[in-house]
Amino acid sequence: MAKLVLIRHGQSEWNLSNQFTGWVDVDLSEKGVEQAKNAGKALKEHGIEFDYAYTSVLKRAIKTLHYALEECDQLWIPETKTWRLNERHYGALQGHNKKKAAEKYGDEQVHIWRRSYDVLPPLLSAEDEGSAAKDRRYANLDPRAIPGGENLKVTLERVIPLWQDEIAPKLLDNKNVIIAAHGNSLRALSKYIENISDEDIMNLEMATGQPVVYDFDEKLNVLSKEKY
Repeated sequence: MAKLVLIRHGQSEWNLSNQFTGWVDVDLSEKGVEQAKNAGKALKEHGIEFDYAYTSVLKRAIKTLHYALEECDQLWIPETKTWRLNERHYGALQGHNKKKAAEKYGDEQVHIWRRSYDVLPPLLSAEDEGSAAKDRRYANLDPRAIPGGENLKVTLERVIPLWQDEIAPKLLDNKNVIIAAHGNSLRALSKYIENISDEDIMNLEMATGQPVVYDFDEKLNVLSKEKY
C-alpha cells in the first residue's frame, strides 16, 4: 500500500496582506514557517517514510517542503521541482489586494474568478510587466505553455502529465511520495485523484500546512484519506 501526502504551503507574506499571488515568488511569513514545521512534526509522529518529494518552483512551497522534511528527518530524499505544481496563475489580478479587487469588480465577479472551475481571470500578455515569460526559471518551456492566467481547469491540465508520467508510476511501485505545493494545484490534483465533480470542487479547501494523506491500493484506488 502506497501513501501520497499533500501539503499546501504555509501562510505566505501575500496571504498575510490579502493579495492575489499566483506565480509571483513571495516568501513564507513567520506563521507560515511554523505551519510547515508543524506539518513535519505531524508526519514524524505518524512515522511516514518517504521515497520521493515533489514541489513547485516557487519558494513558499519549496521552503515548506524543506521545513517539513527537516522536522521528520528526511531532508535527504530525492526531490523534484517543477512548474507543473505552481499555484494557479491569477493573470492581471496578481499583486492586487483581494478586498480592493472586490470593491472594483464586485464581490460576485471576484468570487467567480477565485472559485469557479472554468472561468479565466483577466489575462496578462507576454509583454506585460510581471509576465512569467520574462522569468528565467521558465526559459526552457515552450512559450505557448507559459500562461497569462489560469482557471482550475487549466491548472488541472498542466498537473495531470506530472501525475501520469512520474507520480502514479512511483505509487504503483509501492513508493511513498510527498508533494508540497499550492492551494489550487493541490485542489486540481485532489479533483483528479478523488474524481470530484466540477461543481463540488468549488467547495474543497486545502488548509495551509496541514498534511493530507492518501492510501492507495495496487490499482491506485483511494483506500483512505486522512488529515494530520
